[in-house]
Amino acid sequence: MIVNKYTIYISRLTGDLILLNLSFIISAILAQSWEILLQRNYMFLLLVILNFSWYFTSNISGLYEDIYLREYVNHFINIFKGLFILVLLTIAFIFFVKEDLFTRNFIIYFSVIFFFTVNIWTIVFRKFLKFIRRQGLSIRNLLIVGTGYIAEHFKQEICDIPGFGYRFVGFVNEDEFTKEKFDELQQSSVEKKIDDVVIALSDESSKYLDEIIRICNINAVKIHLIPNYIRFLSDRFEVSSIGNFPIITAREAPLEEASRRFLKRVFDIVFSGFITIFFLSWIVPLVSILIKLDSKGNVFFLQDRIGFRDKKFRLLKFRTMYQSKTNEEFVATKINDPRITKIGKYLRKYNIDELPQFINVLKGDMSIVGPRPHAIPYHQKYVEYFEEIKLRHSVRPGITGWAQIHGLRGDVEEEEENKKRTLQRIQYDLWYIENWSFKLDIQIILITIWQMISGKTNAI
Repeated sequence: MIVNKYTIYISRLTGDLILLNLSFIISAILAQSWEILLQRNYMFLLLVILNFSWYFTSNISGLYEDIYLREYVNHFINIFKGLFILVLLTIAFIFFVKEDLFTRNFIIYFSVIFFFTVNIWTIVFRKFLKFIRRQGLSIRNLLIVGTGYIAEHFKQEICDIPGFGYRFVGFVNEDEFTKEKFDELQQSSVEKKIDDVVIALSDESSKYLDEIIRICNINAVKIHLIPNYIRFLSDRFEVSSIGNFPIITAREAPLEEASRRFLKRVFDIVFSGFITIFFLSWIVPLVSILIKLDSKGNVFFLQDRIGFRDKKFRLLKFRTMYQSKTNEEFVATKINDPRITKIGKYLRKYNIDELPQFINVLKGDMSIVGPRPHAIPYHQKYVEYFEEIKLRHSVRPGITGWAQIHGLRGDVEEEEENKKRTLQRIQYDLWYIENWSFKLDIQIILITIWQMISGKTNAI
């Protein structure tokens, strides 16, 4: 017996919908009676709406993805999210039709019964799937053609985990392709009852691809191709098509979609406007006086930075160092740097020196959350560490970011350690770009605020 991914999906979805309908009817009977439910037949329209809603929300949230491999808590959270939407729809429907009987009690009964039963069903289904795979009832025999890094990595990540439902038969060494080897592949497909073949060839061996596919097709073996260029793909690659041609997009960033960029920009303007009116309006005069009393020079520090799509802009900060009378060569800030003023130490510790950058956000040079913009000398240095550094510039730079809340701020004096730290910071920035969500931005902002209040900003 083979239980494939589609069968698992249909089984779970069908079970959830049956439980939804039963929970609805039982709740209606408990809240009023079966007779009253039949009299108010428009309630069945609500039931249809809830069925469609559960179908769409469960698929959008990924509720049915990797039921065995994902932790149960992930399913629990997605079930709760789906139920929350159902409850909101029910309340809106009852209000719209001015229903006076199926109200509070009905909603409570439905929520409790459905939430409890669908979680039990999920647990039982997971255990059932685990059981049948241990019994060998939902296992597919898999052969890997190729012996390079990708083939080995696939074997470790997929074949060694029972949840995927594969029994690893062996490798076909791509360095030994001869007529005898192809005959052996033909024989193995029959004798070992191969169900699936994963082809993971190097560029040098790709010339044998036609013959391998021919043998698999003769024996009705399912073929899976892992392209050798997978090493160039990020974790967020996308498979699509243009016309009749399949296309693999190496990196897919959520903010490439106009609606998401618009949402982020609107939030930037509203939030920055609020900060400017209610905080900067009195913080700027106060800090300006303190800076002037502490040392001679300008209140603000302006510096060219690399921004969105490699465009330069003038970043605005409160001055935290003694102002030089000459144009000295750029020198990175160090721990206990003597150039930092007394008030500058506190401004840096609590990130107050960064607050004027909300003006940069309103101007459109920056976003509240994003990769921190590099100064020109830093940028030229970092290119030597990471050639693809321009990937950071596909979004607006931010006042705070994913790397910053994880303590990756500033440089260190030791060259190798600084290189390692810089690469890690850039990787954090790229992860943020590829995994952006409005929720993630809010999370980063809240953590940044807490770090500012506690003084744990890791600032130099």
